[in-house]
Amino acid sequence: MTLVMTFGTFDHLHAGHEHYLREASKHGHEMITVLARDETVKKVKGELPDHNEIERKQKIEESNIDTKVVLGNIGDKYEVIRKFKPDVICLGYDQYTFTQKLQKELIDQKLNTEIIRIKPYKPEVFKSSLIKKATA
Repeated sequence: MTLVMTFGTFDHLHAGHEHYLREASKHGHEMITVLARDETVKKVKGELPDHNEIERKQKIEESNIDTKVVLGNIGDKYEVIRKFKPDVICLGYDQYTFTQKLQKELIDQKLNTEIIRIKPYKPEVFKSSLIKKATA
């Protein structure tokens, strides 16, 4: 069984997020989605997401996407990778936070995990920052 892991904030779950998750799911048999914690989002983006981590988790779970959703670790961003040892990590086209050292972490943990970048789906329309501005 091939385990795929995805990461994200998923505030205002939209078609771009759904595309990312559906495309990622094609790379394995099981998928785990690691949801960014509110505290982490605030550190990275400078503000809290519009929807808290429980609401965001619920939206993904209510979607028609077959994935287990887990909350990320506030202190050690790579803990979840060590815990689940995914065969594949799928990243969005614009995900760079905490991914710069990802390959090194995988090597250090002796994991033979493949990293795949998922192509965007209409990023000029379905991008969280654009949707957030439109709803403000």
